Amino acid sequence: MKRRARTRTPARTGAAVALAVAALTSGCTIEPSGADGSPPAGSGRGGVLAVKIDNVGPARPQTGLDAADVVYAEQVEAGLSRLMAVYASRLPSAVGPVRSARETDLELLRQFDRPVLAFSGAQSKLLPLIAGAPVRALPPGKAPGNAYYRGADRPAPHNLFVRPRALKAHPQPGALAATGFRFGPRPRGGTPQAHRTVRFPAASFTFDWVEYEGRWRVTMDGRRAHTSAGKELAPTTVVVQYVKVRPSRFHDRAGSVSPFTETVGQGSATVLRDGRAYRAHWNRPAARSGTDFTTPDGTPLPFAKGQVWVVFAKA
Repeated sequence: MKRRARTRTPARTGAAVALAVAALTSGCTIEPSGADGSPPAGSGRGGVLAVKIDNVGPARPQTGLDAADVVYAEQVEAGLSRLMAVYASRLPSAVGPVRSARETDLELLRQFDRPVLAFSGAQSKLLPLIAGAPVRALPPGKAPGNAYYRGADRPAPHNLFVRPRALKAHPQPGALAATGFRFGPRPRGGTPQAHRTVRFPAASFTFDWVEYEGRWRVTMDGRRAHTSAGKELAPTTVVVQYVKVRPSRFHDRAGSVSPFTETVGQGSATVLRDGRAYRAHWNRPAARSGTDFTTPDGTPLPFAKGQVWVVFAKA
């Protein structure tokens, strides 16, 4: 396999926010039924665990997000955001709140060898695609009985959590190489930058460089991000990847169309590391390929060792 700036949240009225949240949280919890989710004979066991994580206000603070190797931020219905956390090195005791999958996730995960996918369910017409995708889909109903549980500190649907070890996932640090990510010393060049904001229609992500920590502090929708244990979210590398975001053929019960983020292809990106911003080009020739990030002259662009956030911004 090929290797591969102060936050300003867009002005929204209370009614608009409530409508957007309602559109996102309505109904996308239909769970597949049937087999136990084990892979067919002869298939790989999967080198990573991917978990779809809720990211609206009532879902925060999240649990276990700091342990992820990679966090992808994608746009969903009503211009809101959702996260997919990928675990290749270690498994926390719990992750969540867990929410529903999208068509975008299936293409994004093709770069891994049959990853385990934890999610709460999906739109009914998407379920056949999930069943046919090269992933071990383990939502409630297909996972072991003790894998998922409801927390008591927040209302449904923002209170579903998963115990990763109960899914029998077997993360392998080497599996992250399938993404095409390279890690290494800071490259030459770049522009000093200590602040970057990426905006979706109804969500925002801000990253502030903290020199003495060597990390980027994360702010989401105008509020500093931390875990339920009080730990700040602080990746060492942030990738702002500019992609095509188009309507898909799926929608939620409220009628909001689910956007599809195209992660196969090529385009521009900005890589933030060590307090600097690097202009980059990304290229992913096929779904089974990883994404190569290079400088404008074609030189591979290494990331800083540690957690990586990839924010899919509309090109």
